[in-house]
Parts: sequence; structure tokens; C-alpha cells
Amino acid sequence: MTKTLSFLLVLVFLIFIKGYGQSAEKSMPKIVEKDGRHALLVDGKPYFILGGQAHNSSGWPAMLPQLWQAIGLMHANTLEVPLYWEQIEPQPGKFDFSMIDTLLAQSRERKMHLVLLWFATWKNGSNHYMPEWMKREAAKYPNVISKDGRSIDSPSPHSKATLDADIKAFTAVMRYLKKADQQHTVLMVQVENEPGSWDTMRDYSAVAQKLFEGDVPAELLKPGVLKALGAPVVSGGSWQKVFGVRADEYFQAWFIARFIGQVAAAGKAEYALPMYVNAALRDPLTNPLATNYESGGPTDNVIPIWKIAAPALDLLAPDIYLSGSERVLKVLDLYNRPDNPLFVPEAGLMAANAKYLYGVMARGGIGFSPFGIDDNGHGSTITELNERLAPFAQEYEAAAPMMPELAKWAFEGKIKAAVEREDHAEQTIDLGAWKAIISFGSSENSELKTDARSDGKMMIVQLDENKFILVGSHCHITFQPTGNNTGKAWQYLKVEEGAYENGSFKSRRILNGDETDFGGPRFGNAITVLQTTLIVR
Repeated sequence: MTKTLSFLLVLVFLIFIKGYGQSAEKSMPKIVEKDGRHALLVDGKPYFILGGQAHNSSGWPAMLPQLWQAIGLMHANTLEVPLYWEQIEPQPGKFDFSMIDTLLAQSRERKMHLVLLWFATWKNGSNHYMPEWMKREAAKYPNVISKDGRSIDSPSPHSKATLDADIKAFTAVMRYLKKADQQHTVLMVQVENEPGSWDTMRDYSAVAQKLFEGDVPAELLKPGVLKALGAPVVSGGSWQKVFGVRADEYFQAWFIARFIGQVAAAGKAEYALPMYVNAALRDPLTNPLATNYESGGPTDNVIPIWKIAAPALDLLAPDIYLSGSERVLKVLDLYNRPDNPLFVPEAGLMAANAKYLYGVMARGGIGFSPFGIDDNGHGSTITELNERLAPFAQEYEAAAPMMPELAKWAFEGKIKAAVEREDHAEQTIDLGAWKAIISFGSSENSELKTDARSDGKMMIVQLDENKFILVGSHCHITFQPTGNNTGKAWQYLKVEEGAYENGSFKSRRILNGDETDFGGPRFGNAITVLQTTLIVR
């Protein structure tokens, strides 16, 4: 073989290897940002998580049949399921990855994606998922100490031994996952669960107190950061001097975020899947002190601290258990930031929460999931399970055939939505050349606003200036031209009822007469998909 031929063969081989590497990298799930909007890319395309999360103690092989049954009934595309530290590392340094293998195998059989939840140092503010061998050594792996000297049921973020153990276990998980999941069944990993502390605003141990009396880290002293945290611009000082009444909570947030940020960074060094932390929320409207919510977790007021302290995390995610549409929609706005993709990994399994799927999509979010979709070992009948999941299942069933399009439209900012509030007031959406007026209630009612429920919703996808996809239930929509056409006569050029199949709208019928008179279509109990074209006369 000539030297020239040998050189060419080597060159071709290197080009092939490089191309293969780039192809593999592109197929790996990742989060991208453009113009302040975000997308979760799966196989290189925007993907929206229609999720369902397991109950806390359902991440065991014996519980999976009921999980898969619930996921099927919901028409979901992603299961969120815990991995427990005590399950993964039952003895120090001895790892058991059999649950990962089981989840991967069963997910692939069902063509289902996974989000893995790492229940480790923190789970709802406590350390209950630490291995037994750690729980038996409380002095080595300490909890926080309250202001009055009590031991609180919450792990200390100042323990290097705990941090080192968590990093060791999590990196082992990510290293194994990289090898076992070359198909990228797992889309994201949640690092810890609702971290923070109940019953105390921070750790008051001797170690923590010394740090608290020291200087605030320089990263937090930038004028923009101080302004975002509601603190005066200063050049330095102790936590109390710089942050005043908020010092305890901000201190706790900084050290919890740094702890988890180090765990996430170590895991990403093994396998760089998107990673996030979820938040147990505070009231977003009243700016309370952390005396009645979990202090130090990624609540809305400390997002700037978490962004600086834990840059390895791709996002901070709100868990929706608040009541009232004003609070919930405010939370969605607070977590929908140019530096933070919107993802709701948990929502209470209540009918009233299903409508917020529309709010997440309209804000360009990457996913939505109710919590506790399985029956948690209670022996529910299929009828009972169906009834409990129905409000979410009907939304998912309508959205599932058009999810590739919806995920793309969300990333492009083409989706707007209205969800019914408790006062049932009508809402107006600006569509450029048009405005849409949505009133709420069921088509079965002659007077829409007499309907006591507040589960109406409308999602509008703007395909072009005059053409829209409408998806909704329990509402009525009409349009008005704007700009130079304000006040002019208009009409529906065509209103088609149908569904998306293989990327395109398939019309079942054209609506006229009673279906579109009196201003526009009425959406009843069933989720309905319409394609509508408007014209000014």
C-alpha cells in the first residue's frame, strides 16, 4: 500500500470518527436558548415533556406495573421516577444499578422517555433517603442546628463528608448511565428534591455561625445582583450587614446551592445530561420571610443566588401546589426567565391544575407533569385510576398527536393562551392584526359565566397573520380586527374541526351556522382542535 493511499485511508477514518462523534453529540438531549426562549432538544428537535411523576416510594421494581399503567392511561411521553441513594449504595462504596437497568429496559419496551430524580442528601428538606450507614453516623453526616440549639430534621449544607459521599454516589450513577443509556432514554436528571430547611431559616451550628459572621462572597456583591436581591449596594461586609432581615435565608440558599451545584458539576463531568433542581414554593405575591416555607431552596426570591452558586444546573423548576390562578400564573412568570427554562416537574393531581399545561406552553416551557400518578399501592381499580387521571389524560390525549409541532411552536413563540381565573372574567389576547376575546364556561350552558367551575382554557397557535390553530374546552372565542382594520366587518373564511396526524392538520368537518354564529366557536367538555382562517370584508 502506498504512503499516499495510507494517508487517504487514515484521513477518511478520522473524518468518519469526527462525524460520528458530532452525530452522537447532536442526538444527546440538551437545552438550547434563542432570543430568551428555550427548548429541550431530543434527537435534535424540540421536545415537550408531557410527564407523569411517580409517588415518592414507587421507584421500586414491584411498583413499576402500576406506574406504566398510569402513564398509558395519561397518554404521557415521559415518566419522572426516583432513584434512591439508599437503593443505589446500600453499603459504602458498593453500588447497585439494577434499578437503572430495569427502568431503561421497561421504558424502551414502551417507547417512553425518563426523567430520573436523585433522592439523596435532600428530599423535601430532609435526609430520609440517605443510606442507613450514613444515618447511623449522625456526627459525621450532621443535620442543621436551630437557633435555640435543637437538631433539625434537615441535612447541613456545611458537611464536607456529606458532600463528598453524595458526589461519589451521583458520579457513579452518571458514569453508569452514560454506558447503559446510549439510546438517550433518560432526558434529564433532577439533582436532590425540594432542598431547604423547615423549622429554621438556616444552620446555626458553630461551623455555620463562623461562616455567617464572615464576609459575603464577592460574586453576590455585584450591583445588579444586590438590586435583584433587594439589598443596598455595598462593597462588602458580613451577611447580616449586607442583607439585613434576609441574611439568614440568603446565607442558607447560598450554601445549599453551592453544595448541590458541586454535586451537579461532578455528575455532568461524567455525563452531561440536562440537570435541574425543583423548588418547594413560597407565596409569590406577599414576599414573606422564610418562617413558613422551606428556607434555602430555589424559591423565587433567591433565584439570583442559585444561578451564581450552582451554574452547572440548567434550570430551577417550580413545584405547583399553590392554590389560585393568580398565584400559579405568577409563579410561571417568575420562573420563565431568559436564564431559566420553564419546567413544571410537579403539579398537584387536581383537576384545576390541568389547565396550567396551556400556560407553560404559551411561555415557551419545556415540560409539565402532575405528581403521584400511580395509586401508591392502595389497590385502586382501573375505573378509580381513570377518574383521577382524567383531567390530565384528556389534555395529553389531545396534545400528543401534535407534540412535535407544539414543542416547535412553543420555542418559536407562536403560542398564546388564556386560562380561566376564579372570577371567570373574559380575557383578551393580542394577535397582531387581530385580538381574540375568550369568555369561559361550557357550551352546554346558555350563560357561560354561570358555570361555577374555573377549568376553561384556550391555546392559540398563530400560523400566519390570519390563520390560527385553536385548542380548548369550556370557553367561547371571538375575534376583532385591529390597527387600520379596527371596526371593520370581518368573518371566518373557514373553521375546520380536526386533529394533527403525521405533522399536518387533518380536517374532519367545516363548522358553520350554529357552530360559529354569535362571534365564534364554543368549546365544550371535550378538548377540541380547530384550524381557523379570518378575513376582513
